[in-house]
Amino acid sequence: MPASIVLSNLSLSTPDGRSLFSNLDLTFGAERTGLVGRNGVGKMTLLASMLGEHVPQSGRVLINGTIGLLRQDVQVLAGATVADLFGVRPALELMRRAERGDASADEVAAVDWTLETRLEAALARLGFDPSPDTALSCLSGGQITRVRLAALVFAAPDFLLLDEPTNNLDQDGRKAVTDLLAAWRGGAIIVSHDRTLLDTMDAIVELTSLGATRYGGNWSSFRTQKAIELAAVRHDLAHAENRLSEIDGRAQEAAEKKARKDSGGRKKRAKGDMPRILAGARKDRSEDTGGKNAQIAERQRAEALQAIDTARRRVEVLQPLSVKLPATDLPAGREVLWLDGVSAGFWPEQPVVRDLSFAVVGPERVGLVGPNGSGKTTLLKLIVGELRPLAGIVRLRPDFALFDQKVSLLDPARSILDNFRRLNPKAGANECHAALARFMFRADAALQIAGSLSGGQIFRAGLACVLGGQPPPSLLILDEPTNHLDFESIEAVEAGLRAYDGALLVVSHDEAFLQAIGITRRIEIAANLPRIDGGIV
Repeated sequence: MPASIVLSNLSLSTPDGRSLFSNLDLTFGAERTGLVGRNGVGKMTLLASMLGEHVPQSGRVLINGTIGLLRQDVQVLAGATVADLFGVRPALELMRRAERGDASADEVAAVDWTLETRLEAALARLGFDPSPDTALSCLSGGQITRVRLAALVFAAPDFLLLDEPTNNLDQDGRKAVTDLLAAWRGGAIIVSHDRTLLDTMDAIVELTSLGATRYGGNWSSFRTQKAIELAAVRHDLAHAENRLSEIDGRAQEAAEKKARKDSGGRKKRAKGDMPRILAGARKDRSEDTGGKNAQIAERQRAEALQAIDTARRRVEVLQPLSVKLPATDLPAGREVLWLDGVSAGFWPEQPVVRDLSFAVVGPERVGLVGPNGSGKTTLLKLIVGELRPLAGIVRLRPDFALFDQKVSLLDPARSILDNFRRLNPKAGANECHAALARFMFRADAALQIAGSLSGGQIFRAGLACVLGGQPPPSLLILDEPTNHLDFESIEAVEAGLRAYDGALLVVSHDEAFLQAIGITRRIEIAANLPRIDGGIV
């Protein structure tokens, strides 16, 4: 029987009892499926239910085959090696003892002499070949992700469940993941915001507050279908609003007509032109008809209001955020950042960055790119003054903002509103709320504590607090801004940055993001040799 995962009439909730999904029916087979949705919608809870780690409120999860899981941000144990991630350290130690002649006859018989070859083959599929004895503490986050993926390949499960597999990976690493999945013959469910990776999928399953919907085809096909859906929902909303207007208009017209008719009847009765019995009968019929008409009108109005509510909720699910920002008015010729002959690192004898010179002038949009471990984050720390240069000069305009991956500029113990006031002390109450509302933090949402927000929410809150002020900084420095962001948040960030008229310096491996925000120049750091657009700086 082919490998499959079947979710039947599944209902899931959070640990605090908040309902996520009801009566969910999904089937996953031997294909590559992208699982997408907003932060907090329940993607990881759904994966946990497939692994038996989360008990559903109702329904069943039927698994036919074995599952291999890649989690985000798994803590590395002290002293752990590459072999530990593969779970083969004891087997390797036994083989080496046998090679030295220190093993018993029974132990020699149990040795897997193909183990090293299979390890090498699995690592080669991810384009990374460290020794099995390499300490994980010596590897970058992207390199550890590659090793963990290689370990999944080595285990040869029927299904891969991958949570953000390309986070922290450079372009070579991302290509290795794409190539791995292209050649994978089992099933694969991938939670990801990497649009390039999702464009290689066979299907997309989107989770929203309304449930789960499966779309055949890749990410680009999914987006086309969503655009068609949005147009249809907008049409339905306009139709429902027009219907409500017509119902209210007819009700008003009927009420006015009845009032005129009742007024005429009262005048006739007052003059004595109509027998009392006939006048009473007509009054009763009028009241009865008026009551029935009112009931019909009220039912029609309730139906129209329900249609409006349903359409509006669908529009909110489908409509990406768009924001308008105050201008920085940064002149084209003004220098915002200047480096001259800079070398940097944590040890003078081993600089990570060597003799680097470049400038950012006016509203330039500069991408800082390079492989894992090449020194991009070190360079950002140098630029903002967290690290002193070993040699050279750094000059930076004071009105800048650094967005690291944790958005450290926000105080996690304060609310979003309090953070905005702290960063924009001259802003009035209305200005604060209006600025936060542009980034979808309306009313009570602005009172959320920063430390309680998801990755996407906290980055959006940081943008709101920095870009919503008067005036915003003339230079934004961003370090891997799309890591851990859902598509709603990525689109919000892209919309905000497209509207921003200051300078950008962005570290990112997300090529689609760099293109979306209009990067005009790239500084590449590779093998300690800085290059700009293929030429030496």
